[in-house]
Amino acid sequence: MEDKTFLEDDFTFVSQDHEVILKDEVLPEKPFWKDILKRFCENKGAVIGGIFILLITILAIVVPMLSSWGFDDINTSIANHTPDSTNWFGTDNYGRDLFIRVWKGARISLFIAFAAMVIDVCIGIIYGLVSGYFGGKVDVIMQRIQEIINSIPTLVVLIILLTIMKASLFTIILALTFTEWIGMARITRAQVLKIKEEEFVLASRTMGAGSFFIICKEILPNIFGQLIIMFMMNIPNAIFYEAYLAFIGLGLPRPEASLGTLINDGFDLFLIYPHMMLIPAAILAILMLSFNLFGDGIRDAFDPTMKER
Repeated sequence: MEDKTFLEDDFTFVSQDHEVILKDEVLPEKPFWKDILKRFCENKGAVIGGIFILLITILAIVVPMLSSWGFDDINTSIANHTPDSTNWFGTDNYGRDLFIRVWKGARISLFIAFAAMVIDVCIGIIYGLVSGYFGGKVDVIMQRIQEIINSIPTLVVLIILLTIMKASLFTIILALTFTEWIGMARITRAQVLKIKEEEFVLASRTMGAGSFFIICKEILPNIFGQLIIMFMMNIPNAIFYEAYLAFIGLGLPRPEASLGTLINDGFDLFLIYPHMMLIPAAILAILMLSFNLFGDGIRDAFDPTMKER
């Protein structure tokens, strides 16, 4: 083995003062939300998805409000016009401006998706918390009910409800909430089963805290991140189901517009006027892709280890 020689400047002392060397450095406390925000901003796809969601949401709110055209204004003299400087997205077969109708439809689709998911989250969280925390016979009965409902295909339930009831905004939201809460309930129950045996929960129970207090103050805050992830990941599903129902003729009644109804209207004239279908379909695709990217970014930000699973 060769002998190695060290030069005088190969090593340098950190300090000659022993007190400086032995002194502990206390790093400043960093809030959890800052770590989440940092990890989220490092995900370029999620940031781009968030920008597109924000842009589409702003346009969906602002454009119908500021435009001099109404979404249901009919002018047959300009029917079936291709996109130009006056009608940026062209017009449909009734002469209605597609630029206004597309953003009006995006607003309706977003409202339906968010309203349905808020109701799903409320039902799913309550159902999952009760089932997971109390366990025993309560859990068995609640899980059997959930399995019975889940055994019926979602699209079949949606079609039956919309066939029996008159098509409206309320009916579509009700149909979307009928089965979509089950996924949220399952995630909530699984998280509760994992957390309810933790030491801080046992300590709270030992000190005499009631079930309601433990659920709201100890368990719910510790599973909130997973619930946000589920909420964001399920919004594209709600948008898709609404568009699917509208495409098969079970959507909003005319002249109301959603992205699904616009795609359905443009499908009949696709070979002659492809812009009537391609433009709302492109907005729908961008919106769903953006929500998926945004949801993935939220998931990785709250729990970076999930990306490796």
